[in-house]
Amino acid sequence: MSPDTPADTHEVVNQPAPLENYNAYDADTILQYWVNKFGGGWGDEQLSRFGESVGGPLLAAGFEANKHLPEFQSHDRFGHRIDQVNYHPDYHALMKHAIKFQHTSLPWREEFPGTHVVRGALAYLHTHADPGSGCPLTMTFASVPAISVQPDVAEKWLPKVLSSEYDGRNIPWFEKAGVTIGMAMTEKQGGSDVRANATTATPVDEAGPGKLYSLVGHKWFCSAPMCDGFLVLAQTNGQLSCFLVPRWRDDGSKNPIHIQRLKNKLGNKSNASSEIEFRGAHGWLLGEEGRGVATIIQMVALTRYDCMLGSSALMAQAAKEAIWHTAGRNVFGKNLHEQPLMVNVLADLALEAEAALAISLRMSHALDNKANPDEAALVRSATAIGKYWICKRAIQHTYEAMECIGGVGYVEENVVCRLYREAPVNAIWEGSGNVQCLDLLRVLQKEPDTLDALIAELSSAKDKHAQYARALSHVLEMMEDTASLPVRARQVMEQLALCWQAATLLNYGEEWIADAFIRTRLGKQQFHQYGTLPQDIDALAIVQRAMPKAE
Repeated sequence: MSPDTPADTHEVVNQPAPLENYNAYDADTILQYWVNKFGGGWGDEQLSRFGESVGGPLLAAGFEANKHLPEFQSHDRFGHRIDQVNYHPDYHALMKHAIKFQHTSLPWREEFPGTHVVRGALAYLHTHADPGSGCPLTMTFASVPAISVQPDVAEKWLPKVLSSEYDGRNIPWFEKAGVTIGMAMTEKQGGSDVRANATTATPVDEAGPGKLYSLVGHKWFCSAPMCDGFLVLAQTNGQLSCFLVPRWRDDGSKNPIHIQRLKNKLGNKSNASSEIEFRGAHGWLLGEEGRGVATIIQMVALTRYDCMLGSSALMAQAAKEAIWHTAGRNVFGKNLHEQPLMVNVLADLALEAEAALAISLRMSHALDNKANPDEAALVRSATAIGKYWICKRAIQHTYEAMECIGGVGYVEENVVCRLYREAPVNAIWEGSGNVQCLDLLRVLQKEPDTLDALIAELSSAKDKHAQYARALSHVLEMMEDTASLPVRARQVMEQLALCWQAATLLNYGEEWIADAFIRTRLGKQQFHQYGTLPQDIDALAIVQRAMPKAE
């Protein structure tokens, strides 16, 4: 061969195939286990059809939606203000698919048991394709109880909110078969302290529930600004009230909601988040004046629950990617996912992801049974615990999975990059960690039944594992010193979260998984990094349980 003749430098070997073109539900035996355990088995066929798209074309669509980011167009070419956000077509494909499968509507449309569980699994699976589009899907789902407060407004809007049709065009809501709902609460001067909001609302004609008001002010964060309507907090006579503010007025003119700019965010890239101004925007008052927080908190509670589902999904996908990658790669003379230390790390990641999923779908089960006062009380207390803990754990978890994959995990073609950038948003959005702690303290002080329900839930497993019983006794003792709780709230929240995960695994999960979790999370000797399981735990069996069953 001449020295000038081109030649291949090497053959690509020892690189695993990507985890793609598979059924994301059928391949996930852990998700199937928990869906069936909490009464969602009737939805297996629907979830399988959904998972087939999620692991196939929608996985590719997620990459495109995150590569070609939303763009803000303030005016059309003739100078008319349109306040339009233009998305890549694959973003609309993701939205259309999720809404068709009732991601936003299933529990509100069907009344038989397990609808929240199946819908929770839909949301969990959709996150595998694209977490960003999950934001407007979550808000649309969560808006229903708040809109229902005002029957005359609900009569017009809920049939479209609950529709399985998606229409992403910038046209009046009443011309669409289906609509999406966003939310705008946060202002520059207040952040989580919404009572510091300065936006004002005055009656257009007459005041009162269901009447039109004119809103003037700004919002520092308005996610998914192309939604058809927004739940908004504004001051009426010095009191916070809640309004449904549409993008278009009933006369077909554009409601003056002016987008100032889109946020340039760390993650959640496919979803547009914006700053907006209301310049006399019309909106319907939901409920009585001054009842704004009580109205919108119904939406916030469900979006926090979806933060649990979303972060659980990030961890599950990260663990699966790490396990799948290491199963197809050899180092130092043997398969990487058979190297003892790597197995330990992978098993630890799988344990964390399953415990997160377990309490998330336990919350779905409680929502399915809210007619039971104890289950309703558990929702009010445990949502803050789950949101606080799972969303924080996802950040370190997704990084550790990236490290398992190595250098190729740090490049944008690998989905784990997106998972890592996505992880912080759920910990911040809908109330940061401190807000969750304060909310739990407020609920436990003002609603004693919620504390009783929480303790009953945790105590139901105390006779099943001695080490768990000791941990539970310890956290209950921690809660007795109420005077110092505001300072120690994070300590208590962490221990409550671990005990709740352990109790859920003991009551509903596999005994050996529960034992492994308790021994490594509630034992005397605890470590701060993943991959520190004791040598007598069957780490390989845990990894094999979590391995995606994809061909």
